[in-house]
Amino acid sequence: MLTNVAALVYDGVAPFELGVLCEAFGVDRQEDGVPLLDFSVCGPVVGQVPTSVGFSINVERGLDRMQEADLIGVPAMPRGGRVPDEVIGALRAAHDRGARILSVCSGAFTLGEAGLLDGRDCTTHWRYTTELAQRYPLANVVPEVLYVDAGQIITSAGTAAGIDATLHLWRQEYGAAVASAVARRMVVPPQREGGQAQFIARAVPDCRAETLGPVLQWITESLGADLGVEALARRAHMSPRTFARRFREETGTTPHSWVTSQRVQAAEVLLERSDASVDWIAAEVGFGNAATLRHHFTRVRGVSPQQYRRQFAC
Repeated sequence: MLTNVAALVYDGVAPFELGVLCEAFGVDRQEDGVPLLDFSVCGPVVGQVPTSVGFSINVERGLDRMQEADLIGVPAMPRGGRVPDEVIGALRAAHDRGARILSVCSGAFTLGEAGLLDGRDCTTHWRYTTELAQRYPLANVVPEVLYVDAGQIITSAGTAAGIDATLHLWRQEYGAAVASAVARRMVVPPQREGGQAQFIARAVPDCRAETLGPVLQWITESLGADLGVEALARRAHMSPRTFARRFREETGTTPHSWVTSQRVQAAEVLLERSDASVDWIAAEVGFGNAATLRHHFTRVRGVSPQQYRRQFAC
């Protein structure tokens, strides 16, 4: 169970990515039913540490703090700079004793220097995935995803993808209700679908809310309805082909994948918060029957609905 988190910093740390870790794990949200974690920022230098944007932060704990942590958070660091030897040693020691390690954006390069990406799937910001693969050829860089959970090592893409990865950890450790509570306070979706492809070479379209936004909202409120491409295209006043293309452009995934994910998320909440049968939940969220729910739920979450309920039921 996740109870203790340390965020690692050294010269040149990016403050916004550090802020993601602080916001996700360091804020007291007990009034919203979120467990309070023991959270600290630490580094090889105690005292003033320069950031990447012209100001310094005061770090009060040394690297020994990492010895207590269940999770080590590594924000974006200078890709071309030398990683201090003591940082590499502390990361390897944390890994060897079983701690999980999460990088945000170019923090993956710090993990690469420590040899922690070798033989693992991983990712980083889309601008740097080619560089990451070239510098650490034993790593399996996956460029098209928002984050990769490779067990002990979790790597995320850009800043917002770091939020996605932290919410994934909350969901994995404490269930969908707690992850949703954290997301609500952060005013972000509890789970995004798609990958980095939607951010490469162009910004997310400003017309998103004018095109698919209302349809996406309707889907989340109508999971038991016919949500096939043809039905959704009619609601969006588009041809099925145009709708499918626009859907991928704006969400980074297919309508079927997005709808399935929404149904799984709705099933999670009902499994946690109700005593309803799996058959009833399957019908309520649009899967139709328990077998179909079990198939999709197990594929997405890695456990059956019954196992999930035993672990996270309120």
